[in-house]
This record gives sequence, structure tokens and C-alpha cells, in this order.
Amino acid sequence: MSARVVSAVVTESAIDVAALEAATTRPAAGAIVTFRGAVRNHDDGRAVDAIEYSAHPSASQIIRDVACDMSDAFDVHALSVVHRIGALSVGDDALVAVVAASHRKEAFACLAALVDEVKARLPIWKLQKFSDGTDEWSNCP
Repeated sequence: MSARVVSAVVTESAIDVAALEAATTRPAAGAIVTFRGAVRNHDDGRAVDAIEYSAHPSASQIIRDVACDMSDAFDVHALSVVHRIGALSVGDDALVAVVAASHRKEAFACLAALVDEVKARLPIWKLQKFSDGTDEWSNCP
């Protein structure tokens, strides 16, 4: 089965998780799984106030490539993945992925691989802003 990639984008807009889930859901899917990667309030023992994500110009094409690779590799009906860039606050969703499959095993396996591949291949860097007034770039080449 070749899954349909519903959404694979890098955006500055807030991610509407409910709309993404609704768009990805299929009547044949008995399992719809969602991953929400949110900005947390700490990193390596330091308090984090916010993160600013920056993307390479190729990021939009790369996230589409990753989504297509995962839709070809797994027996799922549909999938979506969205990564946000720009200034995000603690609690904001930075990465959301949704997979619809007939069974949970395929849905969870695809979702885990999709998130891992996005994190490995997507050229996005983050500037963490700490509560003590300092900041630090991470995920930089």
C-alpha cells in the first residue's frame, strides 16, 4: 500500500493538531497515532524560557522527501508531518507527526521512524534562550 502524504511542511504558523489529525484520518485506519514535540522548560539542568528555530532554504523539500520515504517504507494509509520555525514559547508544538494505519503496530513503527528521520535529516537549528539571560545554539552543523 502506498500511503498518501497529507502534509509535510515547515511553517512559521502555529500547528493545528486537531486539523492535522482530521486530515490524516482514513476510514480504513484502525490506528491514528500522533506525536507532539513541544518546547520544554529545561535542557541539561538549565531553565529554558523560549526557543527560536531557523531553517535552511532546503528544509521544505527535505521534509517532503522524508515523508515520502516513510510512506513508501511502511504499510500505512496516510501520514503528515509539520515542523515549526520562528520564536516558540515553552509548551508550543515544534514538531507534529500523525500516521494513520490499519493496525497500531504499523502506525507506531512508522511514526517513530518518521520522527527519527525528520530529526536526523531536517536542516533546522535552534537557539535556546535560558532563564539566566544566556542563550545557546544547538543542532548546528
